[in-house]
Amino acid sequence: MKYIVCEKPGAFVLKEKDAPIRKTNEALLKIKKVGICGTDLHAYAGNQAFFTYPRILGHELASEVIDIGKNKRGITAGDKVVVMPYVSCGKCIACRNGKTNCCTNITVLGVHGDGGMQEQITVPTDILLPANHLSDNEMAIVEPLAIGAHAIRRAAIKAGEIIAVVGAGPIGIGIMKLAQIAGAKVIAIDTNEERLTYAKEKIGVDYTIKAGTEAAEDVSKITNGDLCTAVFDASGNKHALETCPDYMSHGGRFILVGLSKGELTYTHPKVHAKEMTLMCSRNATTEDFEHVISVLNQFPTESFITHSVDYTEMINHFDSWLDPKTGVIKATISFN
Repeated sequence: MKYIVCEKPGAFVLKEKDAPIRKTNEALLKIKKVGICGTDLHAYAGNQAFFTYPRILGHELASEVIDIGKNKRGITAGDKVVVMPYVSCGKCIACRNGKTNCCTNITVLGVHGDGGMQEQITVPTDILLPANHLSDNEMAIVEPLAIGAHAIRRAAIKAGEIIAVVGAGPIGIGIMKLAQIAGAKVIAIDTNEERLTYAKEKIGVDYTIKAGTEAAEDVSKITNGDLCTAVFDASGNKHALETCPDYMSHGGRFILVGLSKGELTYTHPKVHAKEMTLMCSRNATTEDFEHVISVLNQFPTESFITHSVDYTEMINHFDSWLDPKTGVIKATISFN
């Protein structure tokens, strides 16, 4: 079977190997579509945390079961399935407390272990969710939307809140839509005018703001001086991460969804005066995946996926997906 491996930063190679053999408590899957996410882009660029090379990337997967044993969800050969790409140990303090998303021994497909940029893959049966009613495109975007769903749940967003989402990339867009579904009003903040236009026209956010020196003043005007009760960073940009508390109200929450490799600096009296709650949001749980699947019909999947190529053409296109000027929001590769 064919597979694509990132052998080192900036270097993909299309190779061939024997198809995997399913073990007990595993399923053998045919990969149909793979979504390209920030993790893949950062890994290719050489600036992804928690990463080693060589690695087969890909954890946003649309797949079909080739072979599977008896399992608690009743999944059988031929079923379409969503893969939750986080393999947790089930024994550590986080797992025992239901926080499998931040297991101390977590292995994420395509990050700590090889992922889905291959024609077939074996995975544990307990990370599969049935998805026969979803299209390949819908299956491929469940995981990034689940990241947003987890962040929304972490922040306990309530109807009527005015929130800010910094970063109108795929994760940020997901947070925006899911926050709207939860009843919040959304301010989208980004440097990219095209992505802000998308957030306004396709997602239907209430307000958009061009990031810059006047952004905090713009947020203040929109909220009549109150600022936002919750601010999400989905950019992972150091400057953005350090600026986000300026948009947050007194008594507000700041949720770090984007990941930066470096140190962050805040003026303590400034954030202390607001009694800021700072929380990180990592990965997602089964509950988050199930929520996304239940509301996916409210998401503009087809406009969200802006670029799609066959896996044999991916290497020639990947560099262009690093540049927002190409209009890319979500790219996918197909193994059909």
